Amino acid sequence: MDVGSTVGVVVVVLLAVFVLVTLAKSVRIIPQARAGIVERLGRFNRTLDPGLTIVVPFVDRVLPMIDLREQVVSFPPQPVITQDNLVVSIDTVIYYQVTDPKAATYEIANYIQGIEQLTVTTLRNVIGGMDLERTLTSREEINNALRGVLDEATGKWGIRVNRVELKAIDPPPSIQDSMEKQMRADRDKRAAILNAEGVRQSQILTAEGQKQAAILTAEGNKQSQILNAEAEKQARVLRADGEAKAIHAVFDAIHRGNPDQKLLSYQYLQMLPQIAKGDANKVWIVPSEIGAALQGLGAAAGKFVAAAEQPEQAALAAREVTAGAEPSRDGTDDGRPEVTAVESATQEAQQEMEAAVSAANAEVREALEAAQQASAAPGYDQTRRE
Repeated sequence: MDVGSTVGVVVVVLLAVFVLVTLAKSVRIIPQARAGIVERLGRFNRTLDPGLTIVVPFVDRVLPMIDLREQVVSFPPQPVITQDNLVVSIDTVIYYQVTDPKAATYEIANYIQGIEQLTVTTLRNVIGGMDLERTLTSREEINNALRGVLDEATGKWGIRVNRVELKAIDPPPSIQDSMEKQMRADRDKRAAILNAEGVRQSQILTAEGQKQAAILTAEGNKQSQILNAEAEKQARVLRADGEAKAIHAVFDAIHRGNPDQKLLSYQYLQMLPQIAKGDANKVWIVPSEIGAALQGLGAAAGKFVAAAEQPEQAALAAREVTAGAEPSRDGTDDGRPEVTAVESATQEAQQEMEAAVSAANAEVREALEAAQQASAAPGYDQTRRE
């Protein structure tokens, strides 16, 4: 191959490379939410929108792409002095968005740095008018103040500040310790108050319960006493009715029996030994009616003797009649029923009379002995009479 052919091939290759480079510089693809600034011969020409764009090579220059999305930038902690001369460290977070790529490119050299310095100065101005307590409790107020100042200042830069957030507010360690102690004391105070309120409510409820229980117990006792009284009343009424009926029956029986003075005296003497019985009976009272009772009993005994003599006389008469009668022919009694009946009646009457007299004498002796023992006992008072 000669020299001319070689030079021609090189020229063709160079032309092809030039054409390819020119085409590459002429065609630009702009991504979505991006913007490109075109400078023609060093001056602003236009803003490229997302999509395929043709520029003039070697004449137009495309600056670095600008992101149109909302962006977040966090600034390092900044020391700020409060109104009460306390140094606090504040971390801020800025949410901003580029609205005008031309202004963001030509109005400020570095809008990120400008936003940071503007945030620091504005934050110091706002916090300088607040004390520590208000600073810690007024985050929303500080955020709104910062956002208003930054949005107004960055508007001419083609930037819109959407939000400003205080990420952290750190007071000095000594102040933090004091605040923790204060908070702990306040919480202990509230806990003590709540505990006292709980104890108070518990005592009130317990007292109310005891009151209700006492009222119910009193009501129950009242009803029980009323029912017991009603039952006792009914029992006494029934008991009184029974005793009245018993007394009436005894009274009727006594009147139907028509007892005489002799029987009453005899019953009176029978009760004297029972009155004298018992170790505790140190004083025994002899009633004044004992003499009359003994007189009546003596009269009764005389009548018993008289009654006993009458059967003997009748028996005697019967024997005389029997002796005067004629004996039977065979030398024995004639066996008349009148004589046999008289003899048997006489014997029975005599036996009954003897038994009655013996019993009366024994009872009279026992009564007299009991009276003598009672009168001889220590502590006997003859002057006391019923």
